[in-house]
Amino acid sequence: MTRALCIDPARIRALTGAFPAQRVVVLGDLMLDRFIWGAVRRISPEAPVPVVEVDRESQHLGGAGNVVANIVALGAFAVPAGVTGDDSNADLLDAEFRRAGADTGAIVRDPSRPTTTKTRILAHSQQVVRADRERRHPLPDDVAEALLAAFERALEGASAVVVSDYDKGLLGGCVLARALALANSCGIPVCLDPKVRRFSEYRPVTVITPNHHEAEAASGLPAGTDEEIEECGRRLHHMLGGPAVLITRGESGMTLVDAGDSALHVPTMAREVFDVTGAGDTVIATLALSLAAGASMHEAAVLSNVAAGVVVGKVGTATLSPAELLAAAEAAQVGER
Repeated sequence: MTRALCIDPARIRALTGAFPAQRVVVLGDLMLDRFIWGAVRRISPEAPVPVVEVDRESQHLGGAGNVVANIVALGAFAVPAGVTGDDSNADLLDAEFRRAGADTGAIVRDPSRPTTTKTRILAHSQQVVRADRERRHPLPDDVAEALLAAFERALEGASAVVVSDYDKGLLGGCVLARALALANSCGIPVCLDPKVRRFSEYRPVTVITPNHHEAEAASGLPAGTDEEIEECGRRLHHMLGGPAVLITRGESGMTLVDAGDSALHVPTMAREVFDVTGAGDTVIATLALSLAAGASMHEAAVLSNVAAGVVVGKVGTATLSPAELLAAAEAAQVGER
C-alpha cells in the first residue's frame, strides 16, 4: 500500500523561501576534489600509458564538503565540522569553503594525517586516472575531543544537522555516538547519509538515506521491486529504533518508510540523466533544509527528489539554486503515485 501526496505550489514557495533563515551543521569526511585537465597526443616511451599535456587545474569541495556546497547554493548557511590535515590541500579546502560563504570555525587540523584529496586527471573530458591521498584510521583522542567541542559550539543556533559518512575515519571511535547524542539533545532534525558497515551505530537520528544497494546489504533483503524496497525499509526502521528511512533508487526515484503503515514511492523527476555524481549530497542537503524550514517528512522527501532530478541533468558534481528547485517542482506539479 502506498500513500499519495501533492504539494501545493504556495507551500513549495513558502518552504524554499524559508531556506535562507536556516543554519545547518554538516559533520562528515571533508575532501578536496582536484582536477587536472589536458589533452593526449602521444603515448609515453617509458611505459604504455598516455601522456597528458596539462592545460589547467581546478579544485572543488568534495565528500561532506559537497553537502555544504549544496546547502549554500540553496540559500542557507552551512557550517562544516570535520578534520583536515595541516597541509597545502587544507589551505585550498579552507579557501573553497570561504569562497562558498561557509563558516570554517568547526574544522580541526590534524598534522598526523593528510587532507583527504582525490586528484583526477582528465583528457578530452575523459578521466584517465584518479589518485587518492587519505588516511582512514580513527582520529587521535585529542583531535577527536577538539572536533566534538567544535561541533557542540557549532550546534548553537543550528536548525538541522547532516552527518555525511564517507568512511574515511572521522566517525570512528567515540565520535559518532557522542556527536549524535549532542545533536539529538538540541531537538533538531538529524539527517544521516550512511555506510553499510556502521549501520547499527546510526542512532538516534531523524532520517537515514541509504541508496538501494546499501539498503539491500544492511537489511539482508532483496531490494528490486517496490514491495521489496518497502520491506527493506521497514527492517532498517526497526533495526535503528524508529528513524525514517529514505531509500534512493536511481532511475526508480525514492521510497520513504517511516512509522506509518504504508510507504511513499516517489518517481524520479529527472528528464535526462547526464551525471549522478554527488546526487546523494543534493538529496540530503535538500532534505535537511526542508525539514529545518518546517516541511513534513513526506514534503521533504518529495522536494529532495525534485532536487536530485535537476542535478543529474547537469554534467559533473553539481548544485542547484532555490529558483531552480522551485521551478522544477512547480513544472512537475509535484506529486507521486
